[in-house]
Amino acid sequence: MKRKNSLIFKTIMYILIFMLVFPLLVLVIWSFSKSWPWPYLIPKDFGLRGFCYITSATCKSPRILVYSIFLSMIVTIINLLISIPAAKALGVYTFRGKKFFKTLILAPIIVPPVAVAMGIHVSFIKIGLANTFWGVVLVHLVPTIPYGVRILMNVFEIVGDSMEMQARVLGAKPIQIFFYVTLPLIAPGLVSAASMVFIISFSQYFLTFLIGGGKVVTFVIDMFPYIQSGDRMMASIYSLIFIITSFMVLLIMEKSVKAYYKTEAHFYL
Repeated sequence: MKRKNSLIFKTIMYILIFMLVFPLLVLVIWSFSKSWPWPYLIPKDFGLRGFCYITSATCKSPRILVYSIFLSMIVTIINLLISIPAAKALGVYTFRGKKFFKTLILAPIIVPPVAVAMGIHVSFIKIGLANTFWGVVLVHLVPTIPYGVRILMNVFEIVGDSMEMQARVLGAKPIQIFFYVTLPLIAPGLVSAASMVFIISFSQYFLTFLIGGGKVVTFVIDMFPYIQSGDRMMASIYSLIFIITSFMVLLIMEKSVKAYYKTEAHFYL
């Protein structure tokens, strides 16, 4: 029975790995393919047009990529600054209407984004935030805050506030409790929340296009015309850059946090 379960588990794992690797392999092949008509199993012609364009001096995509990473990092930082106190209130404290607020925090991802975005766009035009960097940053907070709060809320529910109370009894100040007790305790959840927020912000197309008005151009907006026009070589290269960038940023983020806490000799990571 145990051997049978192990075989089933291995089969499922191999299927999942295949489902993850196969699309990436197709993207890599397409990025070098001039034409790949049906029913050929391998492309008929190969070329480097896409890589030559991306690495050319006139290509603006690398600068747009850096700009997109910067924008998403700003969104991530602001999101965490809002999500940490909100998640702690919902996860640790008891108050009337707590269940209602837990449900309400999901409203931005339950309500259709088109309906939310149109209303926000009108308001941003009135207050002068439309077609600006900060307008796009603020609108990216709408779909990302529910994820940040929910992930950190679960962490706070597990961690509780007993360690903070002990520190308070020993005479620690609130700022010391936050940096030396709370922050290290929620660090794993913080990395998860930051990763999720960054990916959601980095992949936003509709909200960026609507609020940015074509003046704020992110990597996804730069990539979309190639996908829409059916240029599979360019679309594949842009998709690979998108995937690699997301993976690298998340890896750096996780490694940096783990390195910090190892240096500080904390025991939870």
